[in-house]
This record gives sequence, structure tokens and C-alpha cells, in this order.
Amino acid sequence: MLDSILDNDFYKFTMQNAVVKLFPNAHARYSFINRGQHSFPPGFANELRRAVDEMAHLRLTEDERSYLETTCPYLDPTYHDFLQGFRFDPSEVSIEQHNDQIEVHVEGLWYRTILWEVPLMALISELWYTCRGVARIEDDAIVERTRQKIEHYSHIGVRIAEFGTRRRHSFKVHDTVVDALARFGQDSFTGTSNVYLAMKHDVKPLGTHAHEWFMFHAARFGFKMANILALEHWVNVYRGDLGIALSDTFTTQAFFESFDKMFAKLFDGVRHDSGDPIAFARATIEHYESLGIDPLSKTIIFSDGLDPDKVDNIARFCTGRIGMSFGIGTNFTNDVDVEPMNIVVKMTATRPQGQQWMPVIKLSDVREKNTGDPEMITLARKVLSLDE
Repeated sequence: MLDSILDNDFYKFTMQNAVVKLFPNAHARYSFINRGQHSFPPGFANELRRAVDEMAHLRLTEDERSYLETTCPYLDPTYHDFLQGFRFDPSEVSIEQHNDQIEVHVEGLWYRTILWEVPLMALISELWYTCRGVARIEDDAIVERTRQKIEHYSHIGVRIAEFGTRRRHSFKVHDTVVDALARFGQDSFTGTSNVYLAMKHDVKPLGTHAHEWFMFHAARFGFKMANILALEHWVNVYRGDLGIALSDTFTTQAFFESFDKMFAKLFDGVRHDSGDPIAFARATIEHYESLGIDPLSKTIIFSDGLDPDKVDNIARFCTGRIGMSFGIGTNFTNDVDVEPMNIVVKMTATRPQGQQWMPVIKLSDVREKNTGDPEMITLARKVLSLDE
């Protein structure tokens, strides 16, 4: 069970704030995708149902509101009032089990359903281990592994954030990891995407926006305008705060075609989430240089399946060329000698105000990560003139 409404990734709250302001009448659908083809034990759906139903009791406490007001001044008082009155509605979530597979779907107003994705994944992951009675390493071993990793990152001089809520082994492991990072991270550990644990361990909550922000804009305004209007709307809401732009919703190629000099100057940097990180870094450097912008004044946040070896390789390439930081998820929160899950929950359709339901898609730089209707994916590639 979750203990706090803030046990969620920060970008869910920042996007929710923007949706409340700009698209309060939009609806959304989400679906669970079992990429790893994991098997679920009998009765799993019932356990998940109980955990989801319990989320109806979560609410923003006065201490949590005070924390947001102090730490996140760009979230204005109207949003704090909204979040304090917000309650999860479990009827928005349908859960079924067919033999060893589960189906999970979410539907409702976008500003409400946007908060379900991350806690649903965290609950599915933790219950998957609990219901199967899978043993993990002891807490002391987790602390030692985490200490070794963050001290290694400190030694090579890179900044590290923890991004592991969605596929964590359990809340207990997650809490232990963030505590260890805060104690041993020195100047290297920059914060966590989990707002509740950021508050608990007195570190910075980190995040901006996710793929669904761009996916919605494509359905609402068309593929050609999706990146441009998604970035423009973000700037209009946050006025220079939260300045890292996600680059790969419709491939990096399409993103850079929209990321003109104005956006390149307005945003502090970009986030890499799929494809070859070195190729991405090279393309990003070249893009900034083509606009007359010093790449060392900007930052790439790398966040795609990172471990120490991958971080070392990326750091060697980027040092002296462009600013860099790293968001590490599963390698922190599920490195406990068990099989990590490979699961996602993705927006599948939206109904903007005054429109019909429209399927949404994601065109990753790695085609295996594409999500959505195949015909719509083909259409998007044609409209965006993407290389085959």
C-alpha cells in the first residue's frame, strides 16, 4: 500500500498542473504493457485491486503542502489548493486477470488520470515479488551496493539523480536506496524523482515532463505541430523553470527540426531516453553549435537503462564537450538479486475538448519501444518525413 499521495514521480505533478491550466476538459486512456512477458500468480489481480482501492484514502497533508510551497514555488497556490482536494478515484482503473496475464486500463479526465501511471507500476512490481514469495538481499547489502555506486560516480565527477519509482522492487528498497544516496552522495547526488522520498530525505525533487505531454499534443494539434506546441505551452506555464525538454517522443530527428534557436536558448537542456546515447550527444552538440550556442552552457540528462559502465562511457565522451547529468532508475531501486520487471503504463488514446477519441503514439529512437496503433505510427512517420 502507498503511504503518501506524493509517492509518485515529480513530472506527474508538474504535468498535472499544466493540464489543469490548459486542458481541463481533455480525457485520456492508459494501458499496462507487459514488455517482459512476465507471468502473474493466481489471485494477483485481486491483490492489485485491493491496493488500488486503498489509494482512495490518500490526500495531501498540511506538511506535504508546506513542503511543496517551499520547494516548488513555480507550482502556484491554485494548484496547491487543487492537489489538497484531490482524491484518487479507483473506479477509473479496471483490472482483470486471464490465467497468468493481467490487463490494467485507466480512463477518465486527463488531469485526474495522469497521476495513476507511476503508482500503478510501483504496486504491480512490488506485488509481483510479494505474491511469489521472492527473496531479495538484505538491507545492509543494498546500502553497500548503493554506496559503492554513488562513490564511483563522485569519483568520476558526474551528477546523479535517482529515477526508480516505477520499477522499484518495493517501497522499502526504494527508501533504503535514497537514504544511502543522501548520506554517501556528497556533491554527486542531485535528488530523486520521487516527491515523497525527496521530502523525507531532504533532497531535491526532480523532473519536468514525460512522453504523454507530447503524445497528447500530436493528437490535439497534429504531428507536425506537436513538439513545437508542447514546448511552447510548457514555457507559457513555467516561464523558464523546469527547463529540460524530452527529445524522443517522435524521434530525435523530428525533435531537433522543431527545437529552434528560441527553444534552444529558453530550455536549459534536453533529456535522452532511447537510442545510442553517444550518437544522441553528438547530434545534440552539433545542433547547439549550428545555432551558435555553446554546448557547454547546456545539459543532457541521460536516463535510458543506465548502469556504472554506461555512465562511464557517456561521461568520457561528453566531458569538455557538453554539460551532462544522469537519471538512474532500476539499477538503483531494483538491484537486489532478483529479476527486474520490464513493464510500462502508457497513454493509448485521448479525447481533447470538442473532439472524438484519438489514438496516441510514441515513435522512439528504438523502434522496439514504439507504442500505439500501427497504422497511426505509419501515418506519423510519413507526415514527419522520417528516414526509413
